[in-house]
Amino acid sequence: MIKIKIQKNDNCIKKIIITGHANYDEHGKDIVCASVSSIAITSVNLILRMDDKAINVKQSDGLLEIDVLKHDTNIEVVLKNMLDMLEELSKDYEKNVKII
Repeated sequence: MIKIKIQKNDNCIKKIIITGHANYDEHGKDIVCASVSSIAITSVNLILRMDDKAINVKQSDGLLEIDVLKHDTNIEVVLKNMLDMLEELSKDYEKNVKII
């Protein structure tokens, strides 16, 4: 299961940690893993394009950690949009994706 942990402070997103594998299908054919990865990486790339000092990203097999270093309206909108899309995905694939 993919677990998405969100840490907030004063209604601002401080950190997002995505761990695990969906195990929806075999490695390389897992549409749930691909969806989570696409949503997260697209959002990360957009934030870095807007401000390359706004977030710090650590990535390894089965782990994506996003530390939010700067807050402004645009960055918050992108992060909230990312979490909204992941939440919708978790509703469709409850056994594969969980938001904590």
